[in-house]
Amino acid sequence: MIELILPTAALVLLLLAGTWWGRWRQQRLLATVQVVTLPGVTSAYRQNRRDIQVFLPLGYDASQARYPVLYLNDGQEVAQLGLRETLATLLARRRLCPLIVVAIPTDDARLEEYGTAVCVNAQGLGSQATAYAQFVRHELMPLINHQFRTETGARKTAVLGASLGGLSAFDLAWNHPDQFGTVGVFSGSFWWRSAADCTEITPGRRIAHELVRRGTYRPHQRFWFQAGTQDEAADRDNNGVIDAIQDTLELIEALTRLGYRYGPQLAYLEVKGGRHNYDTWAEALPHFLTWAFPLTADC
Repeated sequence: MIELILPTAALVLLLLAGTWWGRWRQQRLLATVQVVTLPGVTSAYRQNRRDIQVFLPLGYDASQARYPVLYLNDGQEVAQLGLRETLATLLARRRLCPLIVVAIPTDDARLEEYGTAVCVNAQGLGSQATAYAQFVRHELMPLINHQFRTETGARKTAVLGASLGGLSAFDLAWNHPDQFGTVGVFSGSFWWRSAADCTEITPGRRIAHELVRRGTYRPHQRFWFQAGTQDEAADRDNNGVIDAIQDTLELIEALTRLGYRYGPQLAYLEVKGGRHNYDTWAEALPHFLTWAFPLTADC
């Protein structure tokens, strides 16, 4: 009996030691990305307050360097997105330019904040999209630039979002190219159509597509899109391509007609089996980050 117990006890100890070692390594890795919370950031435009999380790269406090910035919609979901782990891993592997990430949470007003500033959609949603854009541009960005060592200017500033937050990110970048040079969209809600009384956009048209068709080429702007083959099941024209993918590809086509080209300016990732959830978007995150913020001699 003793001969059986000793090897079993030793095995248990080894397993416990391995678990402890793995957790220690994980915690050590996560510690390379510092998280600072700005509590109760007030918005006069939205008449509300929210806690903002800011992710800083290793060595931030010890240097005087300035860093590019990524603004992230749905910042309350950073854990599900695996943001801190992904940043830490990519930076440790020297695959990413050090950057600052600003996670902006939303709340029960998400369907009103995240829309298109030009007009509400056919369901009357997105009524606070203009106010949200003003909060980000005129209140949050100046605060971040004042409190942290940011690289200012559109070429060093990006915005990212998923689903309806992705539509919002695209809207922010498209309408304000002087402030956002790069935009990333995971499973964007590009089905968003204009209301019947919309005067700025043809009623019933997909708003993002219409904005691009009426827009002009901005050489410094870059666009990155992701869609999953199982984002949804809907196929409105029965052409064998789900609407989420078709809406994204047709928006990309509109951008290419303006002059944007695949490569440094335009990218698309289609995730086979990808769903409309954070597991898929977490899988896509490293692809976006290394495209938007590649490690170069300028970092």
